[in-house]
Amino acid sequence: MLDKYTRVYSTRILTPAARGLLKLGLGPDAVTVIGTLGVCAGALIFYPQGEFLWGTLFITAFVFFDNIDGIMARLSGRTSKWGAFLDSTLDRFGDAAIFGGLALWFAGDGDDLRMVALLIACLTLGAVVSYARARAESLGYTAGGGIAERADRLVAILVITGLVGLLDLTVVVLEVLLWLLAAASAWTVWQRVSEVRRQAARE
Repeated sequence: MLDKYTRVYSTRILTPAARGLLKLGLGPDAVTVIGTLGVCAGALIFYPQGEFLWGTLFITAFVFFDNIDGIMARLSGRTSKWGAFLDSTLDRFGDAAIFGGLALWFAGDGDDLRMVALLIACLTLGAVVSYARARAESLGYTAGGGIAERADRLVAILVITGLVGLLDLTVVVLEVLLWLLAAASAWTVWQRVSEVRRQAARE
């Protein structure tokens, strides 16, 4: 949902950076890989130590690569199915690292198994949201949209986690978000399944 409203503005802001990276000789695929490695490193190094603020800042710096690679591909005329496939595949690693890194904290020093279960649920439901769309499109259907697309989930978890670290908020704030995120993701799965079912019924 957020992606639909912010894409124009983010493209406008990130285009100069994309041009700069192209001038340095970097290609879109390299930027995709660098972004994913940065996100995974930040999430798996900082979050398991309870460093929510620094982890979020580090991850956010590399999350921008997720938008820059697409802009670079369009500017250089190198858009391809391979690039789209690589981007989507590596996104799953980034998501797993973020939720997994937080889960490692709560499974260890954070000592809260309910939070671990919630994080696993959010990660699983988020993966099903993405899978439902990919599988639908492979069968010739459409299953986009919903209230909890990847951009929505990513912004929500990073903003709240960062605020918990910055303002030393109680973990209950993060727990409430995770309950909402799990519910929104489950609803988005239902929306996509229903959309494909309607299309299949019309055939």
